[in-house]
Amino acid sequence: MSSHVPNAPLRTAVVGTGSIARSSHLPALRKLAAEGEVEVVAAVDVDGPAVRAFAEEFGIPQASTDLDTMLTEARPDLVVLCTPPAVHREQAVAALAAGAWVWCEKPPCPSLADYDTVEAAEQGDGAGPYASVVFQHRFGSGARHVRALLRGGALGRPLVAHCQTTWYRNQAYYAVPWRGRWATEGGGPAMGHGIHQTDLLLDLMGPWTEVRGMAARLVHDVETEDVSTALVRFSDGAVATLVNSVLSPDEVSRIRIDCELATVELTHLYGYRNADWRITPAPGVPEETAAAWRDFGADEPSSHQAQLRVLVDDIRSGRRHSTSGAGGRRTLELITALYKSAFTGTTVRAGDIGPGDPYYTELHGGAPGWAPAVTREEEVQA
Repeated sequence: MSSHVPNAPLRTAVVGTGSIARSSHLPALRKLAAEGEVEVVAAVDVDGPAVRAFAEEFGIPQASTDLDTMLTEARPDLVVLCTPPAVHREQAVAALAAGAWVWCEKPPCPSLADYDTVEAAEQGDGAGPYASVVFQHRFGSGARHVRALLRGGALGRPLVAHCQTTWYRNQAYYAVPWRGRWATEGGGPAMGHGIHQTDLLLDLMGPWTEVRGMAARLVHDVETEDVSTALVRFSDGAVATLVNSVLSPDEVSRIRIDCELATVELTHLYGYRNADWRITPAPGVPEETAAAWRDFGADEPSSHQAQLRVLVDDIRSGRRHSTSGAGGRRTLELITALYKSAFTGTTVRAGDIGPGDPYYTELHGGAPGWAPAVTREEEVQA
C-alpha cells in the first residue's frame, strides 16, 4: 500500500512510454513536478530498451518491464496508464490493489463490464484511491465558464445540440496492430476518437436518456466502424446529433448548444482556448448581459495539465475525481448504447445495458457483420 506523506509530492508512475505519454502526460507531469505537486518515480513498459531510454531521457529513477514489481518497489501514490485500452482493466485493478490512484488514458476500457470491474476494485472508504479517466476537455476555462452558465440557467433551457468529431485517418494509421480491432481498441471513432467531444457534450448537457445510432464501415479494412451518427435525448428534453468520423479531410471538433437565450459554439481540433468558444445571444438579450456571458476570464486551455492539476487536488483531499466512477461511466455507457442501437436497429435507453446483455461485455455485441470472424465461428461451433 502507498503511504503518502501529506503535502509531499505525489509519487507518480507512468505505465506505457509511447507517443501519448511523451506528447501529453510527461509535459503535464513535469510542469506539476516543477511546482512540487508530483514526482515521477518510475516508468513501466513491456519493451525493456524503450522504457530504459524513456527513463533516462526524462530523469526517471526506476525503469521496469513488470507492473507488479514496480508497484511493490516504487509504491506510487498515482499510476498514469498510457497503454492500449485492452490492458487498462488489468493494470488499473493492480494499481488500485497496491493502494495507488489511477489516471487512465481514454478509452477507459473496451467494455462496461471492464469498467465496472475496475470500479469494484476501488478500495475507497470515501477517501480513495479511485480510478479516473483522461477527459481533459472538461477542464479548460471555456468549459468551466459555459458549464456554470448552463447549470445556473443564465442561457435558458438547452434545446438542441450538435456534437461532431470529424477527423481523417489513413490506412497507415490502422497498420498499428491493435487499432481498428474490437478486442484491443474497443471500437472505432465513436469510442477512440469522438469520446472526448461526447464526454464534453454530456458534461455540459447533463444526463442522457435514449440514443438511436447508425454506423458504417465505408473506407478502412478494419473490424470496427469508421463513421457513426446518433440522435440523443437528454433528461431535460433537449435533443442532439452526434457524428464521429475518421473519413473527413477537413478535420474539426465542434459542439453547438442552442438554448432559449443564446447559442454556444465551440470549434477546435485537439484542444481549445477561450477564443475557440462563441456565444451568440438571442434577439432581445441586453448587450451588457451578453458581454458578461462572453467574459471567460483567465485563459486555461483544455489539456492533460489542466485535468492533472484538479486530479492532484482531489487526491490530496481524498475526493472522488469527476471523471471517476459514475462520472466516467456515463460517457462509456452512451457510446455502448450507440453501438447497440446501430447494430440492432433499436432505440437504447440509459440503464438498458447490464450483465447478461452481449453489449455489456463487447461493444460489437456479437452482431453479424460486425463481430470478429473468430467470434462468429466459435458461436457456430457452440
